[in-house]
Amino acid sequence: MAKVKGAVAVDGERCKGCELCIVACPCEVLKLHAREVNNRGYHYVYAAAPDACTGCTNCGVVCPDGCLTVYRAKA
Repeated sequence: MAKVKGAVAVDGERCKGCELCIVACPCEVLKLHAREVNNRGYHYVYAAAPDACTGCTNCGVVCPDGCLTVYRAKA
C-alpha cells in the first residue's frame, strides 16, 4: 500500500482555540499559539509538526467551526 502524506491548513481567524483538534490528532501535529491571538481574541491552532501529518482527518472531523482543511497525497 502506498504511503500517504498529509497537510493541514488552518483558518486562524475562525479558530476559537477549543483544542479539540489537538486532542484528536494521533501524530501530535497541532499546537495552540501561546502568544498570538486572532481578530476575535482567541489563541489559535497551528501545525507545529507538519511533516508528521498522515492526513487522517481526525482534526477536521472534530473541529466545531470548520477551521481545518486536511489534504492528502501519496508519497
